[in-house]
Amino acid sequence: MEKFSGLEEKVAAIRAKIEEAAAGMDSTKAVYEGMKRFMDPKKGVISEMMKEMRSIPAEQRAEYGKRVNALKAWAQERFDELGSQVKERELACRYEQEKVDITLPAERTHAGKLHPITQVREQLIDIFASMGFTIYEGSEIETDYYNFTALNTPQDHPARDMQDTFYLSPEFLLRTQTSSGQIHVMENDRPPIKILSPGKVFRSDDDATHSPMFTQMEGLVVDKHIALSDLQGMLDIFVQKIYGEGTRTRLRPSFFPFTEPSVEVDCSCFSCGGKGCRLCKGTGWIEILGAGIVNRKVLENCGIDPDEYSGLAFGIGIERTAMLKYGIGNIKLLFESDLEVLDQIDD
Repeated sequence: MEKFSGLEEKVAAIRAKIEEAAAGMDSTKAVYEGMKRFMDPKKGVISEMMKEMRSIPAEQRAEYGKRVNALKAWAQERFDELGSQVKERELACRYEQEKVDITLPAERTHAGKLHPITQVREQLIDIFASMGFTIYEGSEIETDYYNFTALNTPQDHPARDMQDTFYLSPEFLLRTQTSSGQIHVMENDRPPIKILSPGKVFRSDDDATHSPMFTQMEGLVVDKHIALSDLQGMLDIFVQKIYGEGTRTRLRPSFFPFTEPSVEVDCSCFSCGGKGCRLCKGTGWIEILGAGIVNRKVLENCGIDPDEYSGLAFGIGIERTAMLKYGIGNIKLLFESDLEVLDQIDD
């Protein structure tokens, strides 16, 4: 009876507390927490009042419940009103922060472009594809047999040393050249063969002109009556399309285990026209790749009769080609993705 007689004062006190709390509610989170404090079904202040109904005399419970429900309805309406007001203020603040002045000049955007290595790779593929080459991409993890033995590399050759090659086990390694792909092709296909094998290769080498990982593109032609003149004819087309009309090639004797005879290929300096400059170190020529006629033993290792067929092979370093083409002095600039460098390179 006492609780019911003090109900009016309690209702008034709760209404006052809600209004007092409402003055400090400046976010939807604060409104939610306030509503939970007063109206939570289990622990809310108003819900606790409803639980007290059991101690109210039976003849007065209806009137008690009516007044508490009226308080609950008022509180719900008040919190809904507060929620709408706070949400409106928050939206207005957000709109102000996100407002865009359409009279301002637009920010400059940068169009994406292919990386120089990718550009050169695709140019080389297009050039040799126009000459009838097909593409073969082998695995970056190779066996010692395909990377060295089948390519006529002796067991005591320096290239097999641990300091030059990344071995994964005594049998497997990260390929040091894409020439290994030639062996896979010659084992599975019969001549005539005309393939280009691009891909990443790995060598323990690191300075301004070398990288532990770089991109190589190996070319192979196997057919009847293949000679060095065929090689030079193809490479003449290659250098003219990459470095410009009038660029010429010359062949110098060299040695590679998988070719015999072997040659180093130079191209006339496309910067000075062969007169001599800093790029060609005054010689008028720039070394660009290694090549040669496929060694008879390599053909035999792949089951191809060297008395009936001959072949030519060449290996192009794509990073070196890009460095020469775009005048890049340090190979690391190609891997740092510096936009100031890359923005200067676009074919």
